[in-house]
Amino acid sequence: MSGTPLLWAGFSVFVLAMLALDLGVFNRREHEVRMREAIGWSIAWISLALVFAGAVWWIEGYEKGLQFTTGWLIEKALSIDNLFVFLAVFSYFSVPKKLQHTVLFWGVFGALVLRAVFVFVGGALIQAFEWTIYIFGAFLVYTAFKLARSGNTEIHPEHNPVLRWIRKWIPSTTDYVGKRFTVKGEDGIRRATPLFFVLVFVEMTDVMFAVDSVPAVFAVTTDTFIVYTSNVFAILGLRALFFVLAGSLSRFTLLHYGLAAVLGFVGIKMLVSPHWIKISIGLSLGVISGLIALSIVASLWLTRRQAGRGDSTSS
Repeated sequence: MSGTPLLWAGFSVFVLAMLALDLGVFNRREHEVRMREAIGWSIAWISLALVFAGAVWWIEGYEKGLQFTTGWLIEKALSIDNLFVFLAVFSYFSVPKKLQHTVLFWGVFGALVLRAVFVFVGGALIQAFEWTIYIFGAFLVYTAFKLARSGNTEIHPEHNPVLRWIRKWIPSTTDYVGKRFTVKGEDGIRRATPLFFVLVFVEMTDVMFAVDSVPAVFAVTTDTFIVYTSNVFAILGLRALFFVLAGSLSRFTLLHYGLAAVLGFVGIKMLVSPHWIKISIGLSLGVISGLIALSIVASLWLTRRQAGRGDSTSS
């Protein structure tokens, strides 16, 4: 499946058409994304992912369909960590709500290119050196342990050395100029607007998250087409998911434990399969779904209980 040029070409055309439709038609003008619009787009992207999973299932069989669905679910869950970063960055840079969609759009566009590089490099390494899958597995287990210990740590863009270096050497403005990333001043010098630095930070964080998430999908399948398409569908739905959850992200206090457990599970799966213990795709999908659901339910229960204690104390 991964070697069919027609599939790659068709999928690429579909993605570019959806991005053009998004930016050129539905979001041609600056506006604040409302909850109803965000929910509509979230449902649309989830539906498209499920339709694609059905198409893969029908064309390539049950196993490939489950591989895509599991990979997409892993990417969707791990991408929630990105949302916390987006929220912190938008808050730090005081990004107007009507400009947030623009940043996320171009951030997603860059992420698609970066993920393609990660997928092809990772796939080539596994094909050429099968033992690299054990390195990926060990790395995911280490990352899971680190994530469980660190928890929901705060993001401080001002401490990022790369961003500080860029701001030091690139002339910049202090004010936003609509959706423009750069603007030419009266002196003829082109300067970067704050929106440019927001985009740079968003792209840098996606690189860091891709280091974790892409190897996680390779635990499910080594088919580069399945790995890439599951990444793409998760990323394309990320913007809408951000606007749906932006006001309630603070309630998911235990989610990082669920994500750590997912990374730990897929890392162990890489280390033990297929030579020692065979873990089926169906079982993997069930375990991953259960871990994510349990962490979300536990988070909501805990925040509601804490809120109830706060109300009783104040009264």
